[in-house]
Parts: sequence; structure tokens; C-alpha cells
Amino acid sequence: MKVLSSLAFIAAGLQVASAHYIWTTLITNGQSSTAAVRAPPNNTPVEAVTSTAMVCGANNRGVSQTVSVAAGASVGFKLDNNLYHPGPAAIYMGQVPGGQTAATWDGSGANWFKIAEWGAQFNPFKFVTEGQSQLSTTIPSNVPSGDYLLRIEQVGLHVAGAPQYYISCAQITVTGGGGGNPPRVSIPGYVSRSDPGLAVNIHYPIPTSYTVPGPRPWRG
Repeated sequence: MKVLSSLAFIAAGLQVASAHYIWTTLITNGQSSTAAVRAPPNNTPVEAVTSTAMVCGANNRGVSQTVSVAAGASVGFKLDNNLYHPGPAAIYMGQVPGGQTAATWDGSGANWFKIAEWGAQFNPFKFVTEGQSQLSTTIPSNVPSGDYLLRIEQVGLHVAGAPQYYISCAQITVTGGGGGNPPRVSIPGYVSRSDPGLAVNIHYPIPTSYTVPGPRPWRG
């Protein structure tokens, strides 16, 4: 009986691990690149919102490619799986400070702004990204030209009070931009564990409203 119990425990652990996922691929106007993505080494999520891993995940090191993207163009990320865990998602841009490049910047400082988010629908309650394998948006046409880290996050809220962040960053250069000046935040620091969108129990009582954590999206 002990052997059977141990096997059942291991099987349950494998099922949980298989339900994790990694944002592996940058999508830009139908073209794809994995060489431009700072993807984590495995599918273990970030759980401490004060951790520096919140910036770009556990593998926040420069990669070999930086992709040029025109302001106003479509950008997004593709997973190696589907979004099994219910929760919100968002895409941020971090403007690289002067004297650095997308490949050398570590994402520190108040240089980040959100350009897209995906929340919940109601009657019945459900997060709109559930089951999807790719999320895309457009670069605001008024964003200044230059180097950026493009960051995606999806938050698994399946365990009440223990949000799981699935994060990757891509290295991009924005061309043909404008003079926009979005309000900026630091990562970590832009959310806290007590934020209603993270502390919520999505199983009971069923939420009747939901606000995605972090700042509101800036569209220029």
C-alpha cells in the first residue's frame, strides 16, 4: 500500500509539472524567433513577487538575437504548451537606458510600462486566455524608437494565495516610433502579494469582478 501511495504521489507531481509551460518564441508580424527570447531554463514558475526573477524569469541573461520591430506592428509570444492554469496575462515593454543595449540590460530601474493585458469574463467566470498557446498585441505607434525588452507574464491563480508567474522577455529594437512618454514602473515592485488580483480565491466565492494586477495598459 505504501508503494502504491508513493506512486500515486509521484504521478500527481508529474501531472502538475506537465501543466507548467514556457514562453519560448517571439512572434512579430508572422515571423518567429527563439534566439531573441530570454526563456527560463525549465518550466518552474516564479512565486516570490519581490524576486529579481520577476524581471525576465530565472534566465535573465542576454541572448544572441535582437529583432527589429516597427512601431504599430504586431508582436507576441508563443508557448511550448497551452495555458492550463487560470489567470491573467500581460505584455510589458522596458526601455533600455542610454549606453546599454537590449542584449546587455538587466531590466533594472523604473523603465517598464504595460501595453496589453488579458483578464476575465463573467457569466460564467473564466480567464479569457485559458487554453491558448499564443498571445499577441501591437506596439503602440507613438512609442519612442530604440532598444527594449518585451516582457510577457501569465499568472496562474489555481492555488489560492500562491500566484505563479510564467515570464519570458524578448530583445527588440523599435523603429519608426514617436514621442510618447508612458508612465513607468519598476519590476519587481509593480505588484505586491496582497494585490486583490493576486490574493483572490478564484474557486470560492466565484468572483464577480476582476482587475489585472499592475498598471493599466498604455496605448499611446
